[in-house]
Amino acid sequence: MRVLSFIQLLATAVTVTALVPRIPTPGVVANDLKSLVSTASSVSVDLPARWSDYNLPLPSVVVNVASENDVAIVIKYCTKQGIKFLAQNGGRGWGKTFNLGSNGVLINLAALNKVTFSANKTQATIGGGAIIGDVIPAANAAGALVVTGNCNCLGALGAMLGAGYGNLMGEVGFGVDNIISLRVVIASGEVITVSKTSYPDLFWAMRGAGPNFGVVISATVKSMPATAEDRTAWINNLYFAPEKLPQVAQAIQDLPLLPHQRIYLVLTNSGNNNEPVVLVTGYLRKGTEQTGRAAFAPIYALGPSSESSTIADYEEWNVSNDGFCTSGGQKPAYSTTINNMQAQKWPEIWNLYTAFQKKGPNSAVLIERYNLTKAQSVPDSSAALSGALRRQAFAQAIVIPWYDDVTLEAEALTFGQKVRDIWSFSTTPTDNPTYINFAHGDESLSAIYGSSLPRLQTLKKTWDPRGAFTQWFPIK
Repeated sequence: MRVLSFIQLLATAVTVTALVPRIPTPGVVANDLKSLVSTASSVSVDLPARWSDYNLPLPSVVVNVASENDVAIVIKYCTKQGIKFLAQNGGRGWGKTFNLGSNGVLINLAALNKVTFSANKTQATIGGGAIIGDVIPAANAAGALVVTGNCNCLGALGAMLGAGYGNLMGEVGFGVDNIISLRVVIASGEVITVSKTSYPDLFWAMRGAGPNFGVVISATVKSMPATAEDRTAWINNLYFAPEKLPQVAQAIQDLPLLPHQRIYLVLTNSGNNNEPVVLVTGYLRKGTEQTGRAAFAPIYALGPSSESSTIADYEEWNVSNDGFCTSGGQKPAYSTTINNMQAQKWPEIWNLYTAFQKKGPNSAVLIERYNLTKAQSVPDSSAALSGALRRQAFAQAIVIPWYDDVTLEAEALTFGQKVRDIWSFSTTPTDNPTYINFAHGDESLSAIYGSSLPRLQTLKKTWDPRGAFTQWFPIK
C-alpha cells in the first residue's frame, strides 16, 4: 500500500477545502445585509409571528424590507453566498417544506403592502406584503371588488399565486385567472415585469408555482367596479345535530350552486364548553333573506337545530373566520381535493374528529365548495395551476389538528392522515390532487402540480438553475 507523505496529505486537504464554499455565519450575514440594504429597511433576529408553530421556518436573520430594491439586494446576496432564504407576508403557510438551515434569512415583506386602483376601477395593484385585510378595505373604499381568499390574515398574493380560492371565484374564476402582470425578483437579483407578453413562460409558471421562481413585489390584477349593493352578501349559519351529518353532506353534494354562491361544512368548537358542533355556512352575493333562503332551501329543509343570517358589507364578509387567524399553537393541517362528499363516511369522520377535539378543542374539519363554472371555462394550459383543481374537484377538504401540547403530535398526525385517507379518491392519498396552499408537505409533486410538473421542471432549470427558491413545495 502506498503511504502519502504529510506534505501530500496537507496539499490534498488544502485543495478540498478550497473547493468547498464557506457559508457565512449568522452574525456575518446580518452585518453584511445591514451594510447592503437601505436605512429604511431593518435587519434583526425577531421572528414575525406565524399561524402555526408546527415545523415553522426558523431563520437566523430577518430582513424587514422597505423597498423593491432591498428585496433584490437580499436575494442576490443570499444566492451568491448559498444561503437559504424565504420571503413572507402573511406567515400563514402551513406546509412542512420549510428548511432554512443554520443561517437562513427571512425576507419580511409586510411593509410592501400598498394597494391602489385604476381610475376606472378595473385593475388593482397589490403589494407583495399586503394581507387580505389590507386589500378588502382598499377595494371597498375604491368602490370595487377583488377576488381574494376568505381569511383576512392571509397574504393576498401568496394565496392568489397558489390558485386563489375565494368568495368571488364563481363569477371571475381562480385568483391566477385574474392576474394581469407581476413584478418579480428572480434568483439573479434582477427585477422584471412578467405578463402574457413579457416573459410569458415565467408568467405561466408563477401562476401556480410562483415561490419556486421568484419573489413577487407587486401584482396587477383585475377588479370589478361595484356599487354599495354589489359589495354586500347574505351570509347564514346553520347548526345541525351530528346524527344528520350524512343528510347534510348529501344535500351539499346535490345543491346547485349559483356563480355568486358558496357553501362550507365545518366541524368546529361551539365556544360553549368546547362542545363540538356541525356548522353549515353559506354566502350569496347581493342576497336578501328571501333569495338567500331560496338558494339554500335544500339545507334548510333538513331542519337545523339553530340558525342565523345577516346581510354583510364587503369588509365583514370574512369576519367569521377571524378565529382561524389566531397565531401560534401546533397545527399540522392536511388537505386534499374531493370529487364527492361521500355522505355515508361522515359519521366515521365525526368520530375521528370528536376523539381528537377533546384534546385539541380548536381543531376543525372543513369542506369548502365553490361554483367552478367560470374557472372551468379557462384552459388548463393558461397557468401552471394543476388542471385537476378545475376539472376533477368538487370541493376542497381540510382537517386541522390544533393543540398546544407537543406530546400530542403523533396522535394529531394520525388523525389528520386518517381523515385525508377517507376523502382521497386516489389509490395513494399522497398522490391525490392537492391545492398547494392547503397541502401538508408529504404529497407527491404530481399531486401538487399535476400535468404542469414536466414543464415546470424544465423552466426551473432555466430560471433558477442553482436552486435558490426551495422553501415551498420545491420543484426538482
